[in-house]
Amino acid sequence: MTRFPHLFQPIELGALEMKNRVIFGPHGTSQGRAPGTMPDLVAYHEARAQGGVGLIITEAHTVHESYEVRHNLLAVSDDDAIPELREMAGVAHKHGARMFGQLFHPGRAVANRKNGALLAAYAPSELPDERHHVMPAPMSEAMIRDIIRSYGDGARRMAEAGLDGVEYMISMGYLPAQFVNPRANQRTDTYGGSFENRMRFVTESLAAIRASVDSKTVVGIRISVDELDYGGLSQEESSAVAKALADAGLIDYVNVIGGSGASVGGAVHIVPPMFVEQGYLADPAATLKQSVSVPTMLGGRINQPQTAEQIIGSGQADMVCLVRALIADPFFAAKAEDGRPDDIRACIACNQACIGHRHMGAIVSCIQHPETGRERTFPHAKEKTATVRKVMVIGGGPGGMKAAAIAAERGHEVTLYEKDNQLGGQVRLAQMLPDRAEFGGIVTNLSREMELAGVTVKKGVAVDAAMVAAVEPDAVVVATGAMPYLPALDGLDEVHAVDAWPVISGEANVGGQVVIADWRCDWVGMGVAEMLARNGCHVRLYCQGTQPGQNLQAYLRDHWIGVLDSLGVETRSYARLFGADDDSVFFQHMTNGEALVAEEVETLVLAQGHRRDSALLDELRESWSGELHVIGDVLSPRTAEEAVVEGLQAAMAI
Repeated sequence: MTRFPHLFQPIELGALEMKNRVIFGPHGTSQGRAPGTMPDLVAYHEARAQGGVGLIITEAHTVHESYEVRHNLLAVSDDDAIPELREMAGVAHKHGARMFGQLFHPGRAVANRKNGALLAAYAPSELPDERHHVMPAPMSEAMIRDIIRSYGDGARRMAEAGLDGVEYMISMGYLPAQFVNPRANQRTDTYGGSFENRMRFVTESLAAIRASVDSKTVVGIRISVDELDYGGLSQEESSAVAKALADAGLIDYVNVIGGSGASVGGAVHIVPPMFVEQGYLADPAATLKQSVSVPTMLGGRINQPQTAEQIIGSGQADMVCLVRALIADPFFAAKAEDGRPDDIRACIACNQACIGHRHMGAIVSCIQHPETGRERTFPHAKEKTATVRKVMVIGGGPGGMKAAAIAAERGHEVTLYEKDNQLGGQVRLAQMLPDRAEFGGIVTNLSREMELAGVTVKKGVAVDAAMVAAVEPDAVVVATGAMPYLPALDGLDEVHAVDAWPVISGEANVGGQVVIADWRCDWVGMGVAEMLARNGCHVRLYCQGTQPGQNLQAYLRDHWIGVLDSLGVETRSYARLFGADDDSVFFQHMTNGEALVAEEVETLVLAQGHRRDSALLDELRESWSGELHVIGDVLSPRTAEEAVVEGLQAAMAI
């Protein structure tokens, strides 16, 4: 019997039965847009279906020509979509999963361009979008009716392709939400004013959908239970919308999420970073559930089967909608059902390679599991090797751990050597910062993968070229990482200057007046600033970039800037470190060259990046002629993501 009986109990949605309550939720993937890339998206979904989910909901499909950007979004506005959708539905059904399609129009929340030109934006009313800085044109009634008809046509195409259901997207401040929101809809015709009138666009769209599909096709909505920002829909308003639609018999389920794409603060909750508590929407979702007569799904920071089981078992929702949890581990459901929760590669909510990739237009992946989004590139990552080889991995950071785990799983005899007494490299520092402990999960997960694969781990062992020669490996993976880079600038020996690493670990003596010189513009400068501010220091953060956290994913960065502002951290951008004296630090403006002076400084914290820890590598290149793979920061200092990708590639090449 499964340890998670509620999670793996079948459930009926309308006329459809699902085998369990684990749902791969809708999200953009950046796949399937360019010619020839649809097989990548099919393989992506098939991996999750094979991994045991009960339902897959596709990413948003645009329904109307007023918002068609096929280089960036999938569309269901013509019959060309049917063969592609049929192929996706087929791989889901092959593994016993169901598939629904999501119908979408953003209204005024327009961020995309066509051939470089920003698309025209349309909305219920001529009111600005805060996040995208868009002023829309108000929709005519004729356009409203045309878009309503397009929702029905899109649903028909999805059903014709063999999808089991369709989901109408009211969530995250997009077009349907704009109609029902009295602060976004100031119309005076039959589509504005009273609650009934503001609901008319939604009710007529759902009626068109219902009329376009047969009775076996499930129809549901996705709605933000709270848009969690000024001007957004409140919990009470969203519950009223869901209740009205359920009472009218227009929907078979409600998919509950949070946040809004229309505002910076609300957008943080579209893909909430690790600062946000796990399962944080469960209580408001439970309140909404009490107001509707149909089953509910819940998404938003659920990354463990224990959390999912508790939410369903307590009646806060009937199903869980997981995205990043299944990006990190496609076999989340199968492992949970088999009673192996410790084997699940838990999402750490870093946002770097999932939504971070999406915002760059790159394929969605995971820093822990780069096979995600590359299912066809690494289709046989764990196939057994024909020739067993002795492999020596030097360095126990994420890259070395990934290389060791994959090489061992392929059947090689692998030993990993780490000079410190703990694994993890810079991850050990990152997890010590406020609200960043979850980042350490990458070490926990990769350690478990090495254990399951049979890697021999030797900690507290410093390797030199003589030792490599004595071991006589068939292949060596060098993953020795990096060390802090300390620039040669005038006066740094006069001021009390310390690197960020000993500050984070608590080994440095830091005064009350602190200046942080942040060249990296990532988690180091912001994290140290928060830590020291919480410890009572007065902190000034000087960034050698356009803003603090310039190199972080936007939702993480935006939230973190708010935290720093609330703690009184002073920030200054475009600041290049120039020099120092005994109590002042000198910066230079990056564009106009003018001097920026920070006075009365007790401690200067340097976050100036890293340089390769290449001593062993240099020795091996001189003295050893065997197979050599170089990965991660010792190849070129970057992030954990690149180290893990290169670890996978190295293991596949051996």
